[in-house]
Amino acid sequence: MTDDQLPTNGSIEPGLEPESEAAEPAAVAEPAAVAEPDAVAPVAAAESAADADLLALIDRLAGLLERSDLTELEVEAGGTGLVLRKPVVVAAAAVAAAAAPVVEVAAQAAVAAPELPPARPAVNAPLTGIFYASPAPGSAPYVQVGGEVAVGQVIGLIEAMKLFNEIKSDLAGRVVKVVAESGALVKAKQPLIEVEPL
Repeated sequence: MTDDQLPTNGSIEPGLEPESEAAEPAAVAEPAAVAEPDAVAPVAAAESAADADLLALIDRLAGLLERSDLTELEVEAGGTGLVLRKPVVVAAAAVAAAAAPVVEVAAQAAVAAPELPPARPAVNAPLTGIFYASPAPGSAPYVQVGGEVAVGQVIGLIEAMKLFNEIKSDLAGRVVKVVAESGALVKAKQPLIEVEPL
């Protein structure tokens, strides 16, 4: 404390403190009050970014489920678990419970129906994807009705996950019918072509 700050009578009055000491606590209190909102803003921003990432992931998983043969998809990461089901599965369970007597009647009617001729041997799709009958748009198809096919011969392409997979025949014979339509979605184990053995 300097002489200028002393009272005129030369003594310090009890209860009065120098100005520099009184200003210090106010200076300390201000930054603490200002720092608190700054600390909350990054946390809130991180939480909203995490929520947006989670919603984007759920949208991607729902799209994958829709395009696949799966009826249910369960994912667990860290402490978070997620189960996605196709609406058809949920509705089918409710309908199956209500339609049980109808199924029995249909089964009895099937017994009385005449026997269908046996199905022709077919080359089935090994995976789900988009079927292409020719190597490029406008080019000749790999196989045609009436043409012969050998074991190991490429009969088409299936695009799955941005990859084109050659589909090879596991049968030999004459092509009786091309079942799959070029550019259409085929599911795993779905017939692509029917073959009559020679």
